[in-house]
Amino acid sequence: MSERLSVAKQTIGKTILGQEQVIENTLVGLLCGGHVLLVGLPGLAKTKLVETLGTVLSLGARRVQFTPDLLPSDILGAEVLEESASGSRAFRFIEGPIFSQLLMADEINRASPRTQSALLQAMQEHHVTVAGTRHDLPSPFHVLATQNPIEQEGTYPLPEAQLDRFLLEIEIGFPDREAERAMLRLTTGEAEQTPNAVMGPQDLIDAQKLVRAMPVGEQVADAILDLVRGARPGAEAHPVIGDHLDWGPGPRASQALMLATRARALLDGRFAPSKDDVAALAEPVLRHRMALTYAARAEGVTRRDLVAKLVEALL
Repeated sequence: MSERLSVAKQTIGKTILGQEQVIENTLVGLLCGGHVLLVGLPGLAKTKLVETLGTVLSLGARRVQFTPDLLPSDILGAEVLEESASGSRAFRFIEGPIFSQLLMADEINRASPRTQSALLQAMQEHHVTVAGTRHDLPSPFHVLATQNPIEQEGTYPLPEAQLDRFLLEIEIGFPDREAERAMLRLTTGEAEQTPNAVMGPQDLIDAQKLVRAMPVGEQVADAILDLVRGARPGAEAHPVIGDHLDWGPGPRASQALMLATRARALLDGRFAPSKDDVAALAEPVLRHRMALTYAARAEGVTRRDLVAKLVEALL
């Protein structure tokens, strides 16, 4: 299985150039059965990444552009009254775009809190309830949401409860010069290459089962607990955290980090995770589950800095 995952990663990398770490972390999120928040400036191939993942993994992918006037029914679907030829009337449920295996929620913070909350049940329970009726979502089901970190006018910050539903927050930066040079050649020619399907939905489900069956040593489990518990303000806070945080990661962060380290080990062809996996995934797992105090923001402290100091001190 790790060989097929490696081929899938390489295939995605031929289309999404210069973003190896982003590709790896996104695959880690999918292998955990979780959802991923992609944060980056416009034009950094966030949409292209989701499309490529859908093609390479043979997943049904759909995209929703979040706007302030978007309604929950635009995502979940709605019941409509239909009249048959005989004159009888009945309600029929029309599925929304959320009924897909890979849903891209583009600029999720542009929708109102009411619409954002429509995703909560689906992300956690993999089903939606419309007019009192439960509708199960396809399997596997993943949400890959995007967010612009600088243009905040007319946006609604994601509530903490929804941020916690995202297994990873992945920051996308600019590619290096050589990757951007190759990108110019690849994307401005007569025909753009399209990736081939490497895996299927059942292969992804099987890989997710392997991740959950992978053994984790006590040292790695202790490292995860030390890291997560040390990032919480209060009695157990590590000294490097100080009084910089209003609140920190909960138990869901420990679960996410445990699964993510296993998935990274599987991607790398290893049979068990190590402390290096914990260190590599600490930032995308913890960063969006931490809130800085006003004083810390005034001093220029960042969540990335705090996680880096915590990793250096504990691992």
